[in-house]
Amino acid sequence: MSFINENFLLLNETSKILYHEYANDMPIVDYHCHIDPKEIAGDKRYENLTQVWLSGDHYKWRLMRANGADESEVTGDSSDWTKFMRYAEVLPKAAGNPLYHWTHLELKRYFDCDLTLNPSTAKEIWEHCGKVLRDGLSVRRIITGSNVEIICTTDDPADDLKWHKAIAEDDSFPVRVLPAMRPDKAMSPERDGFADYIGLLSETSGVHIASFDDVFPALGKRIEHFNNSGCRLSDHALDYCFYRRDKNAAESAFKKAMNGEKPTRKETESYKTELLLFLAERYRNSGWVMQIHFGALRNANSIMTKSIGPDSGFDCVSAVDSSSGLVKLLDAISTEGGLPKTILYSVNPNDNAMIMSAAGCFLTADGGGSVRHGSAWWFNDTKHGMLEHMTNLASIGVLGNFLGMLTDSRSFLSYTRHEYFRRILCGFIGELIEKGEYPDDIETAGKMVRDISYNNAVNYFGF
Repeated sequence: MSFINENFLLLNETSKILYHEYANDMPIVDYHCHIDPKEIAGDKRYENLTQVWLSGDHYKWRLMRANGADESEVTGDSSDWTKFMRYAEVLPKAAGNPLYHWTHLELKRYFDCDLTLNPSTAKEIWEHCGKVLRDGLSVRRIITGSNVEIICTTDDPADDLKWHKAIAEDDSFPVRVLPAMRPDKAMSPERDGFADYIGLLSETSGVHIASFDDVFPALGKRIEHFNNSGCRLSDHALDYCFYRRDKNAAESAFKKAMNGEKPTRKETESYKTELLLFLAERYRNSGWVMQIHFGALRNANSIMTKSIGPDSGFDCVSAVDSSSGLVKLLDAISTEGGLPKTILYSVNPNDNAMIMSAAGCFLTADGGGSVRHGSAWWFNDTKHGMLEHMTNLASIGVLGNFLGMLTDSRSFLSYTRHEYFRRILCGFIGELIEKGEYPDDIETAGKMVRDISYNNAVNYFGF
């Protein structure tokens, strides 16, 4: 019998009641992920577990590399079976790693498989799950079978959003798939390919971009396009938070980047600050939520990044202090254009208390939207990381206003992360009740669980 039983992670009676009677049946709002809307529109199918599990999951790639797998057996040209075996070999060693739990939750929920994955069971699991996939477990069946109601993808401003339109026009698919704008390429004059990207943005927006000032109306046009396609939120990936106002330096950054030169750090920060202030005002006027992710040191291994590309498992936690830059940025946005609803995430768990305390300074800034601490992100979406995150939320903020979980994933099987989160949440609240630190009022606690699992996100985003 699988250790993934009905009371998995539910260690006391109160947590069992909260999960089974209040959390389990709530729909899923996955408001931040990296899945491809084209694959939903085309109802993609898979032949085997490697295709659905390992083809784009850098979490699993890191685990396989840590066990000595050659890169050809991780992202290279080895057979799908060989890659699956490398994963089966490392998984039994991964006690305490969330991948151990996620893997077996996915086997249980999508394939009704109670076997524990290891080298001796790999063949049987491979054949059983492959048959389920080939018999019709398509992308859309995975989504609808997971009780997903809304999905927000991550999309470049230059995207034409044709796949979102195709999904919206398909009455046979009941799930709303909405775009979320991520303008990182337009905001990164320090990166290679910036000039080529500006050319693409110019073409898609219909705005001739000849100077830094032209970037603003071009992005404004794309916000209108996204808004008309149902977009309710944006996303910004910052290595660290900063605030630097110097229009001349911002213009210099643009000119240098368009000429193939590298702008200085001061110029780059000035460029990004000006755009963030402009975009935040537009988001507020459009009723969008602004997400800011920071604290990651990306592409740390330059050799492997050049060979394989970004988002391939060579990023790590940054220890840069973002507190001053974050607060100054939020204050300037609030003062100059009005702060939109804003969600903050950091990969560094040491930032949890800082984010919560900073968010508390801008909850009702100028009568506008509130700032929230997002879910435990990336290296923190572990059992330990989620509990530490919830403890900070409860200690410094209002746990009941938490927006809940998201997948942040490229895998369609990752919706079990919502179940994982809800079980941990119910365990956390259940323990408070059984320790006598919160009243034994199941209805009140149950409502809080339902709000965190679903209602808060729906209301906050205006879905």
